[in-house]
Amino acid sequence: MILRGVGRRYGLRGPWVLRGLDLDLPTHTLVRIEGANGVGKSTLLRLLAGIDAPTEGHVTGRPRTAYVPERFPVALPFTAAGYLVHMGRVHGLPAAEAADRAQEWLARFGAAGYARTPLAELSKGTSQKVAVAQALLAEPGLLVLDEAWTGLDTAARDALDRAVAERVADGATVVFVDHDPRRLAGSPSRTHRLEGRTLHAAAPAADHGPRVRIEATGPASAALPPGLPGTPTVERNTPGPAAVRLTTTAAHSDALLHALVTARPPWHVTGLSQLPAPVPVPCSRHDGTAVGVEPRPTPTTGPTEAATPEATPEATPGAAVVAPRPARPSGPQPRATAALTRYRTALLARSQRWLAPLLLYAAVLGVGVRAGQPLLDSLGYAAAAVVPPAAWLVRLCVTQEPPAARNVVAAAVGPSSGHRASLLAGLGCALALGGAGTGIVLLISEPVSTDRTAAVPLLPAALAGLLATLCCALTGAAAGALCARPVLHRHGWSLAATVAGALLVLVTDGSPAKAAVTDLVSGSLTGRVRIPLLPLAGAAVVAVAVGVLTSRLAALRE
Repeated sequence: MILRGVGRRYGLRGPWVLRGLDLDLPTHTLVRIEGANGVGKSTLLRLLAGIDAPTEGHVTGRPRTAYVPERFPVALPFTAAGYLVHMGRVHGLPAAEAADRAQEWLARFGAAGYARTPLAELSKGTSQKVAVAQALLAEPGLLVLDEAWTGLDTAARDALDRAVAERVADGATVVFVDHDPRRLAGSPSRTHRLEGRTLHAAAPAADHGPRVRIEATGPASAALPPGLPGTPTVERNTPGPAAVRLTTTAAHSDALLHALVTARPPWHVTGLSQLPAPVPVPCSRHDGTAVGVEPRPTPTTGPTEAATPEATPEATPGAAVVAPRPARPSGPQPRATAALTRYRTALLARSQRWLAPLLLYAAVLGVGVRAGQPLLDSLGYAAAAVVPPAAWLVRLCVTQEPPAARNVVAAAVGPSSGHRASLLAGLGCALALGGAGTGIVLLISEPVSTDRTAAVPLLPAALAGLLATLCCALTGAAAGALCARPVLHRHGWSLAATVAGALLVLVTDGSPAKAAVTDLVSGSLTGRVRIPLLPLAGAAVVAVAVGVLTSRLAALRE
């Protein structure tokens, strides 16, 4: 992944938060971002994750991405496992695999007992475990962590440390910000400090924790796997041309073992020993100032008995080496849009915010549709009544998700795809509502003309009514999309514009919705059924154009 000349500011004339960033992020890399509060670290992480688009410059080569926000929202109407399954499917996992991985990661973070607990009932620490689990279960190529350790207990923090090391060992790029300077100290491949709206290389902090020495033997012609986690010290002054001795931090020992035994061809671990933490030895510079120098560590115990790759995970207590899985292709998967649309629909259904548009539509039908009335008139009225609920439902689907949860989805599939899924979810709900209303009208209305002198063919009338309902739903959905985020961010303006937009769709000359309804009403005067193909084509063009426009804008203004 490469950033060239990247800058970011909010608003056309807002001050630059970041400017002139150049950054290369190869695979097998752990990158720490440092900087004072308010300098734009979170903005940089959002750019890296693809949540925000750069105001200037280019970002290329972004792999499949997962993001952990600083504060994960609990205002989501799912259980912990249910939410993780939805996120796994958004990342392209089959449902069964997503469920298995959700249980696996909840167990690794000590939250397996909360799998069926609603997110709203979880503590801050447990909800943060869910936030971390959703990012790790899809094994992303780029993992972006914004203060991800905040709120976790000690065991969960250690588990996240190991998980980060495993992702790097598997070839991923991990970028993180954390307020604790000791977090993964000595482990990052690179450390950058954000100052003056740009990045500066910084020396990584030293890790004075315990070391682990691993002795391994590989085929005579085999080289060590590239990008070993923890950048271990390698010694080859051991018996045999293919024998090596690797020294790394205890936090990276599990991931290093995992990288060795899963290499192709695999390396055989022949010895494992715990080393003491390096003790700084005072010495003096030429100016007399004392500095700390780490002496060369020596083993306190001899090597353990030889271990096979299958026995390696049990070599150290608490090892968490996971069997390698087949690599998944980077980028959004074809099934992601359908999975995300299901997620947004489930979010709307569980929140019960659909109840108000449903009651509005039922009330309008109850007032204007009676048993025995002419069929085409009633179908036109029912189709017109779909416009306000369609605009309302689309607006709900676009705005219902908390920003942090929306950012998680945007990192996984991109903000444009996330916005399109919201539009599809709202449109699908409006179509279901309109289809039900049309069915009721077909059951209770009389297939006659307005003056009751001519019979109306039922099947053509049903087709015309359904197409008119589709036309009105598309037009109403377009109005709702234009009256919500990212076009209008303020709630008051958005609500007022939605009401006005729905009314204009019904009364403005040239509106596809008005044309479709007019065809039904005028056809009722003569008993002739007019199929609203032209209005439907116009509605489809308008809906697609608005969807493309607002999805593109979502990528720029999220």
